[in-house]
Amino acid sequence: MIRLAEPADLPALYDVCVRTADAGGDARHLYPDQDLMPTIFLAPYVALDPSLAFVVDDGSRAVGYVVGTASTEELVRRWRSEWLPAVIDRYPAPTSSETPTDQMLGLLHRPERMIIPELAEYPAHLHIDLLPEYQGKGLGRQLMARFLAALAARGVPAVHLGMVTANVGARKFYDRLGFHVIDVPDAGVLTYLGRATS
Repeated sequence: MIRLAEPADLPALYDVCVRTADAGGDARHLYPDQDLMPTIFLAPYVALDPSLAFVVDDGSRAVGYVVGTASTEELVRRWRSEWLPAVIDRYPAPTSSETPTDQMLGLLHRPERMIIPELAEYPAHLHIDLLPEYQGKGLGRQLMARFLAALAARGVPAVHLGMVTANVGARKFYDRLGFHVIDVPDAGVLTYLGRATS
């Protein structure tokens, strides 16, 4: 079943996030704090725009999700004014970028990194993850259809995402859904993709 996320889903969603956070694979070995990746790539979206947080429920728990924002610029503003103050005691700004944790903390503390001129025509963005055993069953497509319809209902014309280029399985999924490459200079390990919401 595809439905809106509820507060009770968060433990299961955190588990999905960290188990898919290493280019689609399990990232639990990379980050001693298992809540770090969800604090960056999941929880702020559920907190700041719960009407765009959808889950796949297998009948006992959430096993996948899509979260996002209708306006990246608005999200960045609220991330800075609302989300960071809520998590900064647990996750202070890093003093180096030596470890994977330091690098992720750098992302948490620089939400402005999400505002990229080349993405201006794609104001919304998203993150989608499913546990491996639920992939390849059409559930990701259903999640995306629900999310895109919600954006279209708000009058949002287009959406983007940034994916780790090495995650070739995800790229095939996005290609099948009609996403195309957006040329973003100096994108590092990421490829940016976009499509219309309709």
